[in-house]
Amino acid sequence: MWKAEIEGRRLRFHLSGINNQNFLMQDEETGSWWQQVTGEAVHGPLRGKRLELVFHDEIGFDLWRREHPRGRVLRPEEGAPGHAFPLDWEAETAKLPVVTTSRAREPLPAREVVVGVEVGGEASAYPLAELRRQSPLLDRVGGVPVALLVGDDGRSVRAFERRLDGRELELYRRPGAAPLRLVDAQTGSEWSFAGDAIAGPLAGRRLTPVYVLADYWFDWRTYHPRTKVYRLGG
Repeated sequence: MWKAEIEGRRLRFHLSGINNQNFLMQDEETGSWWQQVTGEAVHGPLRGKRLELVFHDEIGFDLWRREHPRGRVLRPEEGAPGHAFPLDWEAETAKLPVVTTSRAREPLPAREVVVGVEVGGEASAYPLAELRRQSPLLDRVGGVPVALLVGDDGRSVRAFERRLDGRELELYRRPGAAPLRLVDAQTGSEWSFAGDAIAGPLAGRRLTPVYVLADYWFDWRTYHPRTKVYRLGG
């Protein structure tokens, strides 16, 4: 999600095409084309400019509704033009070739779904299948201690800095807790999937969220060529 303005100028966008299975957006004010994954203008008068990232996460609707019971759902206006994707769209898309620089030894298949994190100028990729087997996952990216969590639905992923008041926290999943609950080893406080301490000495505190991007490996690696890859037990 990107802020729809550049240098104070409001822009309106529409879908103009697909580049290596990433949407290309065109702004109506200058005709520049913008890459979905990076927010960068890749063609036109504003080429090289970058939109400002709006922090967001992608989670299942049931989980979102539980966290935001009074939340609103965006719906298209009646009569607005739109496009309905077929039910097998993802399966058919997965058969398409990818255009990316090949390397002699790739650590992951091109279409392996990874959770990408970039902190302090460093990037790390975490295969979603391995995150599901090891959640929470404690790591360091760019010198910052982080924790990656998979929600109860097995699809929603969030990450947080696991440092509070200069102290690093070791987080563990509370067995049998539903919904998901974490406990830190330092104070015994209990934490929610939203990163909020809901019980214990740290109740009322909140961990700083870290932006994550669920992406195909080939795409994440294209835009983060120096990324590290986390492997379970590696």
